[in-house]
Amino acid sequence: MKRRDILLGASSLATAAIVANSQLSTAKQPDSKTTAVTPTANVGKNIQIAKDLPGYYVTPAGTGKFPAVIVLMEAFGLNNWCKSICNRLAQSGFAAIAPDFYRGTTYEYTDVAGAIGKLKSLNDDAIMGDVGKSLDFLAGRSEINANGIGVIGFCMGGRYAFLTNAVYPTKIKAAISFYGGGIDATAGNPLGQKSILDRSPAMQSPIMLVYGSEDQLIAADEHGRVAAALSKAKKRYILNLFPKAGHGFMSDRRENYAPEAAAEAWMMTTGFFSQNLKPKKLKS
Repeated sequence: MKRRDILLGASSLATAAIVANSQLSTAKQPDSKTTAVTPTANVGKNIQIAKDLPGYYVTPAGTGKFPAVIVLMEAFGLNNWCKSICNRLAQSGFAAIAPDFYRGTTYEYTDVAGAIGKLKSLNDDAIMGDVGKSLDFLAGRSEINANGIGVIGFCMGGRYAFLTNAVYPTKIKAAISFYGGGIDATAGNPLGQKSILDRSPAMQSPIMLVYGSEDQLIAADEHGRVAAALSKAKKRYILNLFPKAGHGFMSDRRENYAPEAAAEAWMMTTGFFSQNLKPKKLKS
């Protein structure tokens, strides 16, 4: 494989499952502030997940019990790119919900200082509380299969996707962490993060970790420490490293966008979720 340098852990992803559901559309998002809960298929709505928690919600076309994915935002907030990820998941058959940890505040990609300042103010327990409210919201929706819920996160959200898999082990069936910095934060971490590797034993569901080889924010040796901790805890995981890809390579709105790596990573994402969240079809 040209794009995968490292592939660790056990994986039962079938090629057909990866290729299927691999829509690569990046539909633009409306800026509507409506709080209606029922979205138009594949184009979501801004909603109130809970009284004190806004967010974004979208379901696939049609009716039925859909698997769902909680989408955890980058440090720049619940912006249009994050919403586009929700829409793309809906196009692949998954309902998607993105809690707004910043309560309406977003930062331009050029405002790194502002985004980092906000990130530093976050509390892991409070963020996990917001994730719990998102799980409660999904549990109350008749169109959602509560036994098929996953989580995906990018950047800051990648770390929280890892943590979610440990904090809610019976409710999350699969987790994907894209360039989640600080999973094994060392002492003196400039973002004020602490290592969460000690939570690995609590995980019950498979996790896929995705990194870029040119990521200047996550040292290569952290990949090894994360893999070692998951292996020691005997957890199912996949670790993927994309050559010539940097931090934030999935976003076509960032300078580090790597289209080839992003396209392959998206196919892997939908394949991983299809394998672990959608009901298995029994052969007759």
